[in-house]
Amino acid sequence: MIIGNRNFETGNRPYIMGILNVTPDSFSDGGNYNDTEKALKHTKQMIEEGADIIDVGGESTRPGHTPISVQEEIERTCFIIEAIKENYNIPVSIDTYKHEVAEAAILAGADLVNDIWGLTYDDMMAEIVAKHNVSVCIMHNRENPRYDNLMNDVVSDLEAMLDIAKKAGISEDKIMLDPGIGFAKNTEENLIVMNNLERIASMGYPVLLGTSRKSMIGNTLNLPVDEREEGTIATSIVGLMKGCTFFRVHDVKANYRALKMAYEIIKRK
Repeated sequence: MIIGNRNFETGNRPYIMGILNVTPDSFSDGGNYNDTEKALKHTKQMIEEGADIIDVGGESTRPGHTPISVQEEIERTCFIIEAIKENYNIPVSIDTYKHEVAEAAILAGADLVNDIWGLTYDDMMAEIVAKHNVSVCIMHNRENPRYDNLMNDVVSDLEAMLDIAKKAGISEDKIMLDPGIGFAKNTEENLIVMNNLERIASMGYPVLLGTSRKSMIGNTLNLPVDEREEGTIATSIVGLMKGCTFFRVHDVKANYRALKMAYEIIKRK
């Protein structure tokens, strides 16, 4: 998969997407990195710990979050993206579902659009991604979280999202999929999706797994958000063994080391 000027060879090794929330209210790290100096310092740390991509988010998408204006989201993210690209040679992702924010971020240097609504919230999003020839992460989500058959429905929803991408002219080698852990699914459904990730991987695109510190882990282990690192690592290893390639995490060093160890084992047949 191509992201920016880098070709990520799927099957070569797992890749880490480090989370950089430049928001005051994200569920686990709100307010920690919402100025340029702090954001750059944390970016440097994540790169040193093994991050391959930096994912910049300007609006919290936790359950019950307060939506912000397009302009405020642009102001939060674009200066940070510009600063990262000026200081570090690393692909940058913009975590947004609004085409105006995506386009501003792309012009600031973003290489990938990470859309939690899989191109379905904003009718212009697929067109913007295609226009600028950047990469996209299509995440499973839906307004009505009722399923006739969970995995069949998730795959069907993703296929419909892929159809939007293809009709817009987005290159096949610039698409990754995300099963949407924590979105439109309860804890039991999230666990079922985790145990069937090979269904998503078999669709023929790289898979990004984003489970870091999420409520699925907190509910399963009965732990607060700041004690979910081990649970996150467990989901990362399961994801790797079921075919995931990219891992979106807060705790880069621990996940990088665990994934590297697991990969060195499973690549030896």
